[in-house]
Amino acid sequence: MATDNEVKVTGGIGFTGLLTIAFIVLKLCGVINWSWVWILSPIWIGFLTFIGIIVILLLVLWIITVFSN
Repeated sequence: MATDNEVKVTGGIGFTGLLTIAFIVLKLCGVINWSWVWILSPIWIGFLTFIGIIVILLLVLWIITVFSN
C-alpha cells in the first residue's frame, strides 16, 4: 500500500557514464592502448549527438517559419 509520503528516487550513472568508466579502468590497467580522445568518446559523442539534434530541430523550425509567410 503506497502512501503520499513515499519518495522514489530514479536515475543513476547511465550507459555512457558506465562505458566511460569501463574504458578508463581498462586504459589504466593496460588492457587497451587507445588514445584518451577515444577513452572519453562516449561523453563527447553523446554531447555532439545532442547538439546535432538541437541544431536540426532549430533548422526545421526556421524553415517552417520562413515558408509559412
